[in-house]
Amino acid sequence: MDRRSFIKHASIGGLGAAAATALASPAIAQANPKINWRLASSFPKSLDTIYGGGEVLSKYVSEATDGNFQIQVFAAGEIVPGLQAADAAAAGTVEACHTVAYYYWGKDPTWALGAAVPFALNARGMNAWHYHGGGIDLFNEFLATQGLIGFPGGNTGVQMGGWFRKEINTVADMQGLKMRIGGFAGKVVEKLGVVPQQIAGGDIYPALEKGTIDAAEWVGPYDDEKLGFYKVAPYYYYPGWWEGGPTVHAMFNKAAFEGLPKNYQSLLRTACQATDANMLQKYDYLNPAAIRRLVAAGAKLSPFSPEILSACFEKSNEVYAEMEASNPTFKKIWDSIKAFRAEYYLNAQIAEYNYDTFMMIQQRNGKV
Repeated sequence: MDRRSFIKHASIGGLGAAAATALASPAIAQANPKINWRLASSFPKSLDTIYGGGEVLSKYVSEATDGNFQIQVFAAGEIVPGLQAADAAAAGTVEACHTVAYYYWGKDPTWALGAAVPFALNARGMNAWHYHGGGIDLFNEFLATQGLIGFPGGNTGVQMGGWFRKEINTVADMQGLKMRIGGFAGKVVEKLGVVPQQIAGGDIYPALEKGTIDAAEWVGPYDDEKLGFYKVAPYYYYPGWWEGGPTVHAMFNKAAFEGLPKNYQSLLRTACQATDANMLQKYDYLNPAAIRRLVAAGAKLSPFSPEILSACFEKSNEVYAEMEASNPTFKKIWDSIKAFRAEYYLNAQIAEYNYDTFMMIQQRNGKV
């Protein structure tokens, strides 16, 4: 091939490649438009596990879109107070929030069912119900009436029963107790004489220190250690019967979510599920060492007495009956959870329970 022929063919090839690039670029740009969202978290930055869920979600979305879809995360109080994160997303003040739905139970107790309610399911059970029992769709039917759409975006596992300034051995010891307790579990303990308080995470320590409250529940060993509750309320009880497996949600302004390209909508659902799994895994890894440190620092670890647990279970059922009679939406979702709960614990007591029990005995005997 002579020089002129080579240049001619090379030019044609170059033009072809350029044309292909010109055709491809707009298609890629259209599929991955540049979008910037803001996310209001209900949690302080000091809690790297639960606040970190919002950051993990943002990271996954950014990486999957080569940085074209950015979600900027703001801690509680930076845009709105922590307990107003969902309200901000619904109003369009921000496009997204990372929160726990039971914070808003006062507006409608149905909110709490998407997160955790007393004596319901553990983390595995909640995830099973959400992803395969229709829970996500049922809860989104409700969220749509609030201008939101949401997906599970974290779980802490069964929580602790909280920190108390004095010992709690009987139901009588609960009379007049001022306790920070999330969700409508407060309505249950109120029937036992407790005075429930709804306080954001960052405000709990000073309230305990000043004696404004007598007790507080938060999450579990790792987060509780960070917030220093053991310094002012040394009695640490378990289990948190009101939060067997609390789901943390990523919620999005419904109009904003529906305005996204379909691939971005799918990506958000996938990133939320990955964030959901990551948070529970992180807590499972960090809590064992944290509980050892807390006990070494003086925390007095005790189970709630059978008397207290039984009384709380009975009062919970009273509250459920009241809500079922007055709130059809609540009843529809609660009926779904109850039906699965019966099956879940029937199965859970067979292989998993017996295996775990055997291994716990080995651990106590110093063999593992």
